[in-house]
This record gives sequence, C-alpha cells and structure tokens, in this order.
Amino acid sequence: MATSVYERIRDAIVTGRFEAGRVLSENALAADFGTSRTPVREALHRLEIERLVERGPRGAIVRATSPEEILDIYEVRITLEGSAARSAAKHATDLDLARLRARQDAMRGLEGADARAAANRAFHAALWEASHSPTLIDLLDRLHVHLQRYPTTTLDWPGRWDEVIREHDELLDAISRHDGDAARDIAERHMTGAREVRLQMYADAAPPRP
Repeated sequence: MATSVYERIRDAIVTGRFEAGRVLSENALAADFGTSRTPVREALHRLEIERLVERGPRGAIVRATSPEEILDIYEVRITLEGSAARSAAKHATDLDLARLRARQDAMRGLEGADARAAANRAFHAALWEASHSPTLIDLLDRLHVHLQRYPTTTLDWPGRWDEVIREHDELLDAISRHDGDAARDIAERHMTGAREVRLQMYADAAPPRP
C-alpha cells in the first residue's frame, strides 16, 4: 500500500497534476487514496529524499524546479549515461542488444512530441538495463524523473530528432562491437547535445533586456 501511494503521488508530481508549491496534506491524501495517514507519511518522506517534495511552514509541499537545477541534472546525467553505455558495451547480452535494436527501430518515423519522448525514454531505459548496474539504473531513473517535470522536450528542437536517431545508431554499433570507450564517448556527446539544446531553449524563452 505504501509503495502504491508513493507511486501515485510521484506520478501526480511528475505529470504536473500536483503543481509546484502545492501543499500536500496527509489527511487529504489519505482520504483521496482511501488509506490511513501512515503510508502517505512514508511516501512523502521518500519523495522528500528524492527532492520532489520539501518541508514548508504548513507541511510537505511540491518542490519547484529551476533552469539552474535542470542544467545541473544534465551535467550529472552526461557522466552517468556515459558510464551506463560503457558498462553496456561490456555486459550486454544478446537479449539486451535485441531489445535495444527493437526500441531503436520503434523510434524511426515517429511523429509527435509525446510519442517521441516516450520512445526515447524506452530506448534509454533499455540501455540502462543493459549496463547490468543496479546503482546506475537507480540514479539515472531518479534524474530522469526530475527532467520529466519540465513541460517541453528537447526533441522538438529543429533537427534534434534526426540527430538523436543517428547518435543512437552509433551507440548501438559501439555496444555491439563491445567498444566501451567509444560507447561512453558517444553517450556523453549525445547527452551534451541535449544539454546544449536545453540551454538554447532557455535563451530563446528569456525576456529581452531593456
């Protein structure tokens, strides 16, 4: 029950149904989910550790994100994605490679931001699993949750989708050849490209200086 409550609250935060600054009342959440306050309290504590929730004067509230925090997450993810790719090149099984190829093939020809974002997430999840490193998988999943809260995707940027497909092909080739150094370098370049697009998106959205 505690896990279910945690997943439901986390999903509501990630999808924006629980907006930044919203007070999360234990009593109200317990009533909504038809449970006692104990699993709600446990869920909120877990979400506080994950920095999705923080303590305020009136109790737990949904944390706001900032451009600086998002860019910091990209910096960390660049390194972790590189490590996952390098590990995948060393440890990926034939089944892992088949899953990666299937996820990559599913991305080709997709239209629409939501479909592309979901397919891209599925490919990276398969890459993390192919690393066979539970620690890397956990850390990358936590980072991705924070990025999901941002309402726009870098995949909408002109030319970015074609670049993503090409870089995934290069990454798959390196992993298939068990070239860990090449896989790491490609993955780091791939995520650096996403960060640079995000920076440009922030710059374009900024109000003009007086």
